[in-house]
Amino acid sequence: MFYLYKLMFLISMMIGTLITISSYSWMGMWMGLEINLLSIIPLFTNSKNMLNNESALKYFITQAMASTIMLFSIIILSSNILENWENNLNMIFNSSMFTKMGAAPFHFWFPEVMEGLNWNNCLLLLTWQKIAPMILIMYNNMTMFFSIIIIFSMMISGILGINQTSMRKILAYSSINHIGWMISSMMFMETIWMIYFITYSIISINIIMIFKKFNLFYMKQIFTMLNNNNMLKMFFIMNFLSLGGLPPFLGFLPKWLTIQLLIENNMIMITTIMVIMTLFTLYFYMRITFSTLMINMNEINYNYSSKYYNWNLMLLNFLSLMGLLLVTFFFNFY
Repeated sequence: MFYLYKLMFLISMMIGTLITISSYSWMGMWMGLEINLLSIIPLFTNSKNMLNNESALKYFITQAMASTIMLFSIIILSSNILENWENNLNMIFNSSMFTKMGAAPFHFWFPEVMEGLNWNNCLLLLTWQKIAPMILIMYNNMTMFFSIIIIFSMMISGILGINQTSMRKILAYSSINHIGWMISSMMFMETIWMIYFITYSIISINIIMIFKKFNLFYMKQIFTMLNNNNMLKMFFIMNFLSLGGLPPFLGFLPKWLTIQLLIENNMIMITTIMVIMTLFTLYFYMRITFSTLMINMNEINYNYSSKYYNWNLMLLNFLSLMGLLLVTFFFNFY
């Protein structure tokens, strides 16, 4: 059921993000973040589900703490009380932003909050809520500190994601991995970050649309529910491989651009670490997709109905999966 007040809070949340990214002062940016936070909490809450309320409370406490740390660092930097501590204060400011977006090692709240939300709110948390903190981090570039965060994000997402059976937690750890790639792309070129973010958002929308349509939350449900439609099963598998950045799918394009950008800027060591660590996440993507492909509970299904075909879903998936080929053709043509 759709509530009208949720539309109002959704618009308010978007306005908060837009205030943050278009503000000229740090105080304006902080105000935009607070508007965004206070608007998304009612979207998370649900009187019929206590897990949603628990997630909303966890999210609020974490974000409020990060906002307090951000405000503290801004006030100290603006007042010039501790001039020799400027680098440390910048690091504190960036840490508060990494906490807001859920980058490792400030990620502890992220999978727990994701686990209690429905798929619509999960999509908001994975995509829209990362825009404002990432743009604020662009204003305050610290290459060495960012490199440490990138390595942590790659390692933690790869290792902790392997043992998960909940799809929400798998997408949360996947998001932490992609945050590492996005930070590395924004260090040198904002355009590539934008390409990466848009591509990641499209793939996430496709996957979450499938999960929401069939009410899937755990790995075992995927094996049983997607057997009714082999075409949809193939779309799901290819989207998951695209999320892992496997060629020739669209998800490979931003990773390709990021690797090229980092090598051009002599960041060869961190590029090597990123590629190796991403193989961990690709491993658990492929484990899910291969299991989905091979484990078939009811191949002969006489009750098959065509209602499982959703042409909007098919079109979005096709654009996502064939995107790399279309982009390659476009560049070669021009």
